[in-house]
Formats: sequence, C-alpha cells, structure tokens
Amino acid sequence: MTTVLITGPTRGLGRATTLALAQNPKLQHLLLVGREGPALREVGEEARRYGVDVHEIGCDLSRLADVRAAAGVVRSLVDEGRVGPLDALVANAGAMTADTRLASADGYEMTFAVNYLAHAQLIGDLVDALADHARILLIGSNTYHANIWRRLLHVPAASWRDPVELARPAVGEDDPGTEAAGVAYSDAKLAILYYAHELQRRVGDRAGVAVFEPGWMPGTALSRGAPELFQKVGRGLARLPGVATPERSGPVLAAMALDDRWADVRDGAFVVRGKVTRAQPVAYDRDREARLWDATAQLLEDARP
Repeated sequence: MTTVLITGPTRGLGRATTLALAQNPKLQHLLLVGREGPALREVGEEARRYGVDVHEIGCDLSRLADVRAAAGVVRSLVDEGRVGPLDALVANAGAMTADTRLASADGYEMTFAVNYLAHAQLIGDLVDALADHARILLIGSNTYHANIWRRLLHVPAASWRDPVELARPAVGEDDPGTEAAGVAYSDAKLAILYYAHELQRRVGDRAGVAVFEPGWMPGTALSRGAPELFQKVGRGLARLPGVATPERSGPVLAAMALDDRWADVRDGAFVVRGKVTRAQPVAYDRDREARLWDATAQLLEDARP
C-alpha cells in the first residue's frame, strides 16, 4: 500500500500537489491534513474521483495541540491497517503574516509557528509511522539569502538569531512593518534547511529528507496575510512568462513524493523547481542545526498542557 500525507492541501501549491498525487497510479492512500471546512472536503472529493482512498484530517497548524491530535489520527489509521505506513510525508503548509506581533495559540510568532514548528511537531510524532526508506519533503524558499534581484524587489534575507528568539512575537504598540514580516518568513525558511540536515542525521536510513523550492509564486494564498497592495502586485507578476505557478510546481513536488527518480534524494537536498541545487553556505552550519534541534524540542515541550 502506497500512502502519502500532505499538509495544507486546499490551496495553491498544496492543492495542485494533492491532485497530481491522486492521479499517480502508484498512490493508494492519501492523507490530507488541513484546516477543517468546505475547502478540505472539496479537495478530498476531487482526489477521490481518481480512485484514491482519501482521509481528510482537520487540523489548524497554528495550534500544536491540533497537530498532535492529527498525528494521533494518522497513527491510528496505520495501526489499524486502514492505510499503510507513510511512504512520503509532504510538509507543504505555510503562511506569511503581515504583523510579527501576531502569536499562535501557543504564544509563538505565527510565521515561525506554522511554517516550521508545526511540521517539526508532526514529523516528530510520525517517525514511527513511516515506511522503510520513506521520503520527508519540506518546503523551502530562496528568500533565506539575498541576491541582486531580491534586493531590487525589497525581499529581505534571513537575519538568524537563537531559535527561542525567532519564536518570540514582536512586542510594542507600533506595527513592525512588512520588512520584519519578510525577515520572519526568510528566517523560518532558513530554519527548515537547518532542520532538514539535522533531521536526516537523526532518522538515518529510515527516510530521505529533501527541501523543495517551488519557485517564486506571487499572488498565491501564501501572501493572504500581506498588505493588499502587495497582494495586488503579486497577482500581476504571476501573469508574467516563466514565473512559477502551483500548476507547474505541484506536479514536480508530487513526483518527488512518489517517482523512482527521486528515491535516493536525501541529506536535506535543496531541489529548486525540479533540480537539485547546492544551497548557499549560510544554509550549512552544524552548530546552528544542533541548537535548532534542541531549542525546537524545548519549544514543543513548553507548548504542552
């Protein structure tokens, strides 16, 4: 039985990936972990039309209690034999909030909480539910480092700090602004690269870990928390030739989860729009990776009742 779990399946890249997965003849069971509601049921029904066994699992990824509960549902499905062990776990869900003062239900900065901490919780809870030689796919972004184009577009690079600091919402009466929001997003994406490297060391041969960079997809639901002007510009840029779209990148991510050509990709490999690419030197730091792992364990433990 081939079983794949994907988070954030209802919009943008997640929806496109979900439907591409459902059309792959290798897939038998598809677990959709996302916010409860009509959108989750709708994409589940659409996937079923391709003959796949679909399980919708309601989960608000900004609530770690929800994430732990969703993992419990998945483990029960596996233990009961209703689905096979997870052949692939696609940690797709993401968010970019406009105000870094916004805190998750557990008190953590929202962008860091949804993009990084929720998936660290989910993956940690489901390691024992993985099939042998499973694939763990995380979503990255080249925004973690600056280049001339990102400077021209005023897209800020990461500004790494201790993970406990990254998890702390901004304070003060004044809105920190879009620059701070962009830095928070880039920090979360750099954290994903560090986490991928350390996770591979921890899981060993049990699974292969990779980070997928789908390309810049302006105008998608990811920017729904951004200012309206930013969203409007993004929708315009999305029409330009060559700009990444969910419809182009989703099938690539689905292929990474199931196709044989990606079976040996591991060690936190950085895959940019279907091509394995060496990340920038800042993305490799054993001390930061070890510290992130320890700090993550503490942050997740502190969120327990």
